[in-house]
Amino acid sequence: MTSRHPRVEDWATDFDHTDPAWVADPYPIWDELRQRCPVAHSDRYGGTWLPVTHELVSEVAYDTEHFTSRSVVVSEERPGPEDLPAPIGLSPPITSDPPFHSIARRMLMPPFAPKPIAALEPFTRELCRELLAATDGRASFDAATEYAQHIPVRVIVRFLGFPQEDADSFRRFIRLVLEDVDRPAEERETMFAELDDYMDDQIEDHIARPRDDLTSFLIAAEIGGSKLTKEHIRGTMILLMIAGIDTTWSAIGASLWHLAQHPADRRRLSSDPGLMGTAIEELLRAYAPVTMARLVAQDFDFHGHQLEQGDWLLLPFPSANRDPGAFESPNVVQLDRAKNRHAAFGLGRHRCLGSNLARMELRVALEEWLTRYPDFELADPSAVTWSGGQVRGPRKLPVNIL
Repeated sequence: MTSRHPRVEDWATDFDHTDPAWVADPYPIWDELRQRCPVAHSDRYGGTWLPVTHELVSEVAYDTEHFTSRSVVVSEERPGPEDLPAPIGLSPPITSDPPFHSIARRMLMPPFAPKPIAALEPFTRELCRELLAATDGRASFDAATEYAQHIPVRVIVRFLGFPQEDADSFRRFIRLVLEDVDRPAEERETMFAELDDYMDDQIEDHIARPRDDLTSFLIAAEIGGSKLTKEHIRGTMILLMIAGIDTTWSAIGASLWHLAQHPADRRRLSSDPGLMGTAIEELLRAYAPVTMARLVAQDFDFHGHQLEQGDWLLLPFPSANRDPGAFESPNVVQLDRAKNRHAAFGLGRHRCLGSNLARMELRVALEEWLTRYPDFELADPSAVTWSGGQVRGPRKLPVNIL
């Protein structure tokens, strides 16, 4: 991803999460900021703040008085209260504030419970085997574009009950929402209208032909004895598409990127399947993909910084996971790390509802990969590219099979 903004000269006073240096490797930036100023500021995007310690990120995540979740992706269009429908926000429950948030989240919990997620595992495993079979006999291929990115797309498409052939459209929509945040607002509005039209068509199709999937579940759901509005249904479907796809394919890709460079870790995981659960938590900690955002709800002083209503604030959960004040040797990946209360799935009331699904997909993807390809390496480390914006993961990951 190439930023449309000038290059950053001083990360403490002018940071940009789409800058090429941040996209390539944000960890040294966060390390520097923890030493210089644990809360950075930038005038870009209309004014944005960036706390980088675990303590400060956690404080913001739990503070629903001074920070609102009505908009969680920083972009050039900074919304005002009139742009964010109360009380649900545009993509409930992630864009909802208390008390509506708890109601909307509770309504969604049954489809994400362990049993329904376990029912998706056979499809996920067969999908991984099918993707790997397509690479059979090849000495080199791209593990991101030919494996990682396809898994969560097709799982979520199945979960929502959409046509599998629409998976490619999903990737385009995801890029719009999460990576093209520095495009002019008019361009984004036109593309968002296309996404809304697609979702509305799917809702109408499910109303006409109900089936056993998440879309029909939302259409049938009630809150306080009333059916959900079409806007609520559409917003939640868009949330699940965005939050359930880019994040997971980024986590799968980053895990493969790590294993490609650490043969000892590959051998441990291949020879000791019982380590997989702990290893997944450590890979999620070390390569957490998600940086969330908040809007400042009211003017107030935040540790000596005067935050103004409407300012953006980025919540870099990956930085919190690399804070030496919260984790011992945070930049070292220890697959058997015992104490690991990481923030990869967020903190506070907005902690990821789909964590069971993400963990299942990551586990199955790594199990099937290591069964077929226990030994592999990066074909060209300089050819690896990463996504920009608020979800970080490899977009090109060329590997050699050894």
